Amino acid sequence: MGTHLFKTSSLWKAFRRAEDGNVAVLFALTLIPVIGLVGAAIDYSRANAIRTNMQAAADSAALAVSKTASSQTSTQIQDAADKYFRALITQPEATITDVTATYTKSSVSNVVVDASATMKTRFMGVLGISQMTLKVSATTAWGNTRLRVALALDNTGSMSSSGKMTALKTAAKNLIDQLKAAATNNGDVYISIIPFSKDVNIGGSSNYTQNWVKWDDWDVANGTCSKSSYTTKSSCTSNKGTWTAKNHNTWNGCLMDRDQNYDISNSAPEIGTSATLFPAEQYSYCPVELMPLSYDWTSLKSKVDAMTPDGNTNVTIGLVWGWHSLTQGSPLAAPSEDANYQYQKVIILLTDGENTQNRFSTSQTSIDARTKAACTAAKNAGITIYTILVMQGTQSLLQSCASSTSNYFYLTSANQIITTFDTIGTQLTRLRVAK
Repeated sequence: MGTHLFKTSSLWKAFRRAEDGNVAVLFALTLIPVIGLVGAAIDYSRANAIRTNMQAAADSAALAVSKTASSQTSTQIQDAADKYFRALITQPEATITDVTATYTKSSVSNVVVDASATMKTRFMGVLGISQMTLKVSATTAWGNTRLRVALALDNTGSMSSSGKMTALKTAAKNLIDQLKAAATNNGDVYISIIPFSKDVNIGGSSNYTQNWVKWDDWDVANGTCSKSSYTTKSSCTSNKGTWTAKNHNTWNGCLMDRDQNYDISNSAPEIGTSATLFPAEQYSYCPVELMPLSYDWTSLKSKVDAMTPDGNTNVTIGLVWGWHSLTQGSPLAAPSEDANYQYQKVIILLTDGENTQNRFSTSQTSIDARTKAACTAAKNAGITIYTILVMQGTQSLLQSCASSTSNYFYLTSANQIITTFDTIGTQLTRLRVAK
């Protein structure tokens, strides 16, 4: 009996030892996929970081190549894209295997950059996966639309406060650089600068002989009497003196609103029809001379730097002359348009206050009515209008003037001018990453 019990005990212990071994084997077998799955999360995280870097590099390479693609061979485009892409890869674990760039020119031209890379895994090898393949693609697309932008900028005296003029200059120059970068070829983007106060300045020395300038009011206000004691035409002639108007080459270039309703229109002047001509004025707070559409980026920024705040506010005249600058024919003769392109015409109107004076009135209500009518007329003509009101003024007027609610900006600080212009520039830029 004792011997039997001893044998049974020995067999049980042997079984227990065998069972312990089976559990260890099963645990080991189970541990392999667990390690693989946990490690896969780490490897996928590494892969995502590399893919993010690759996508950013592809986007940048596509944008860079697009600037010169139209004038390069396919080999040059390919070489440039490969160089840009590889230079921007910051993940050392990525082994770049292929970079290709293709340029397609049509009604919507585009550059496509495709790239692939491999990454060695650290943990997924236990599952039989020794490396991962990563692929990205980026496309820049631009249509056959050309952009013409008028910057109608308040140069009145109130712009001197709270750093507004300083911020405006920075913002406008940044926008010029932004739109310059969007132009593949000269003429893709034009910009005009229209500083305004009560009047605009067309440039006296270069335009005093133009037949679209009306001199009636200027001649009355600027001259000398044969009887030196009289300084106005009315007092001179009523006292039997002879009034002699000054030479028109002494004009400072300031123009007032045209006769109504031409004051809210971009219609060309008609010689012989007085109401369509532009009345000259020797306004003492004449803003800096405006600059018609141009892609001379340096001169555009110099014009912005020359702006000086002074005088009263007439938003209507700033808006209308922005519209004139986008119009072919007199007085500003916008460049001719190529029938192979569509043209997007934009006015960006910035002011920091309420209408205070125009040629006809100092009543804000009546001047606002002219501004509203001018906005409606310009939008009906297909002009896209952005309006920016800085820190004060009647919001409803500028809101209704903008082409949409998203085109109106009310700013509570001068520094917001810079970010707002950047936002508008981003919206206007035709060259963009499409996917």
